This record gives sequence, C-alpha cells and structure tokens, in this order.
Amino acid sequence: MTVENKHILITGGGSGIGAAVARLTASRGALVGVADVHSDNARDVVADIERNGGRAYAVSVDVTSAEAIADMFKVAAEKSAVLDVLINNAGVDHLPAPMHEVSDEALMRNIDVNLIGVWRCMRRAIGTMLGQGHGQIINLASVAGLRSAPMISAYSATKHAVIGLTRSTAVEYARANIRINAVCPSFVDTPMVQGVLSHMDERGRNGIIRANPMKRLGKPDEISGAIAWLCSDESSFMTGQSVVLDGGMLA
Repeated sequence: MTVENKHILITGGGSGIGAAVARLTASRGALVGVADVHSDNARDVVADIERNGGRAYAVSVDVTSAEAIADMFKVAAEKSAVLDVLINNAGVDHLPAPMHEVSDEALMRNIDVNLIGVWRCMRRAIGTMLGQGHGQIINLASVAGLRSAPMISAYSATKHAVIGLTRSTAVEYARANIRINAVCPSFVDTPMVQGVLSHMDERGRNGIIRANPMKRLGKPDEISGAIAWLCSDESSFMTGQSVVLDGGMLA
C-alpha cells in the first residue's frame, strides 16, 4: 500500500482521523499537508511526523472561507507542483436533539463546513488535477449518510449530500483519471465524538458506544488504514464508492 512520494493534502488534519491519516501516510513516504482551523494542532502533528523522519507541512484553513481555501491550495502548490490526493476530513456535528429543536445556526454551520467546504475544496483540487492528468479525492462522510440518524438530522443531511456529491463527481471525472470516493465511519473515538458524549447522560453514552455489534467505538487508526489504501495505487479501479467502517452497524 505504498504512497511513497505522493503529495497528500488533508483538511482537519490536526486531530482525530485526519491526524492518524497524516501520521500513517507520512510514515509510508508521502509528503503530507496538514491543514486545520486550529493551527497549533496542525503544527503539533507536523512536528511529530518530522521527529519520526517523515515529511509534512502545516497550513491554517477555515473551510467555510473561500479565501482561506484558496490560500491553502497556494501553499500546497508551493510545496509540490503535483497534488496527488485531497482528503476532505474537516467536519462538525451538533448536539443530539429532535429535528424541530435544532437551530438554524446549527443547521447552517453543518452545511457550511460539511458540504460547502467539501464542495469548494473539491472544485479547487479538480482544477489542479485536470491540469496534471490525474488525482484522487477522498471525502469523509459517515454511516449517518447511508441510513437514518435520529437526533443528528442536520449532520446526517450533510453526510447524505457528501455521498451524493462523491458519486456524481466520480462519474463526471472518471475519464479524466480522477478518482473520487467516500469513507463512512460510525462512531470513532475522536475529540468530536467525545465532545458529543460529554453532553449526554450515561444511558445515552452507552447507547452510542454500544451501537454496533462490536460494542465499542472505532479507533482513528482503524479508519486511517483504509484511507491510506485508498490513497495508494492498489485502489486504482475504485471510484464513486462509499467505504463503510462501522463495526458491523449496517450489517
């Protein structure tokens, strides 16, 4: 599953799944761009990669800002003329609540980050990849984009949209040698999920932790391995797919 000398740009790379992917792909020889709205987190991940002999750079980005996205791609282009892989990992959720109690602000925040941010990053990356003649885009979706997700309706709606965007664009750009896939984890032990759990009672926490047949949260490293495989040429005939890593939840 070599990604040696590939240039991989990861949004939301400063923590959770994004940081795990950054560390793993850098350890396998990739040049990794760690982009995050929390610049200190991105720099910490880069420092860790470099201590272990890898190559990486940090870049600040707020994916709700078209200007910040443009600046991120400018930095990436300065690091390498070729962008092999974009991983759209940056995302937000909202506190569990019945749909009629979810505020417009929470809905729009989820749309701005989880959908419009992905759209804009994809559009920029595709422009670059068309010029170089190849590329891969991996979008972090969720099992909440493949099934019902009571109490997190706004989040679920955006993840359904990301899967639709992934499938449609994969077909549009297949002949251009640009592959586009989605990854759909269930609940993973990340700062975002822990933030949700912290606002729930014990019954609610246990319900999330034990929601799949394995009766546990996933680990970031369990998701990063699949993403690293998608980054490699071993997945060269795969596009438009939603890779599910859910401990058997959808089985």
